[in-house]
Amino acid sequence: MTGQLFISLLNPGIGLAFAAAFFLMWLQRRERYIAYAAGAYLATAIAFLFQDVAPVMPMELQRLPANIGFLATGALFAAAIIGRYGLPIPWRAMAVVAALSTAVFTWFLLGQPSIPARIYAISVGAGVIALMVVRALWPIERPYLIDRVLFWVAALSAANLLFRPIVILSVSGGVDNYVGFQQSLYWTTVQFSQAMVSIVSAISLMVAVAIDMVAELRAEADGDPLSGLLNRRGFEAKAGAALRRCADAGQPAALLIADLDRFKSVNDTHGHAVGDAIIAAFGAHVRAVGPAEMVAGRIGGEEFALLLPGFAIDGARQLAERVRTGLHTACADRIPASLRPTTSIGLAVGAPGTALSALLRDADQALYEAKRAGRDRVHAFRPAPIRLGATA
Repeated sequence: MTGQLFISLLNPGIGLAFAAAFFLMWLQRRERYIAYAAGAYLATAIAFLFQDVAPVMPMELQRLPANIGFLATGALFAAAIIGRYGLPIPWRAMAVVAALSTAVFTWFLLGQPSIPARIYAISVGAGVIALMVVRALWPIERPYLIDRVLFWVAALSAANLLFRPIVILSVSGGVDNYVGFQQSLYWTTVQFSQAMVSIVSAISLMVAVAIDMVAELRAEADGDPLSGLLNRRGFEAKAGAALRRCADAGQPAALLIADLDRFKSVNDTHGHAVGDAIIAAFGAHVRAVGPAEMVAGRIGGEEFALLLPGFAIDGARQLAERVRTGLHTACADRIPASLRPTTSIGLAVGAPGTALSALLRDADQALYEAKRAGRDRVHAFRPAPIRLGATA
């Protein structure tokens, strides 16, 4: 194998390897954005094979499918990154840009042949598509390092596509024919820069997929599938972390413990399917009325805990009343019309630094008082008064 053929096969080989890797990952997760990534690397492999290895066609027509493949690569990889975040994919805008780039390229291939003009037509089109990724990701929160890496991969790809042709062609003085083009400084930089960009992009997206898989497994381990809330282990872990943040910020925190009233009787009378429907409705209701910073979990069969970072007694009581009074409406379309489920709620508020175990104990005591007072009510924990005589 000659050195030139080895270089020509470098990018197709990288593309096919990563296409296969993403395809295998897609078989495991069936996420559409992973399939887009596999398609992007397959398209880049086919494009480079047409460009460097395929037989020469009349009027250099093999260049047309090759550069359409490069544009498809950019569009599919943009769809992969944007799709990972669940954002709308600008298919129509990308199609318009690709069509315009292809039309300009075709004109400078068949109508008024010019290799530099064709380079600019495809580079600008692919660069604009990369900028669509930057625009889509710009306003969203990027909590992990890999999110920032993906953003900057898109930004640097756009800069590379838009400015590298101008710089290289200005320095090298342009290309007059394809014999010179294959040996030119420009094409050498394309071969190696594209290989590096492909590798970095693929590794970055693979790490993102791995993080998504870990997060999904963690959600399955820490979540309660019936209520859609956390299970006890997940609640205690996230609530403990939230309380530590409250302590660092000098903020209080409130804890609600809600228990579905006479739940065993509901199961015995109406069946477990109705009981499950009430639990599912309660979880959906809590998620709908609770603030974004709330940590909510199902910590027992019909018992739920809601941690409210930064909440004092008044705000916590208001939310508890909204949870209590809205339960029947939340369940209305899921259970028999004759059934009116209720909940009792115990409420405790802790100063900055209060441990979760203390809040749970106090809120559980308040819940006991609410049950003893007749159920279907909110009761706030009140510390027992100190008797001076006993202290003395």
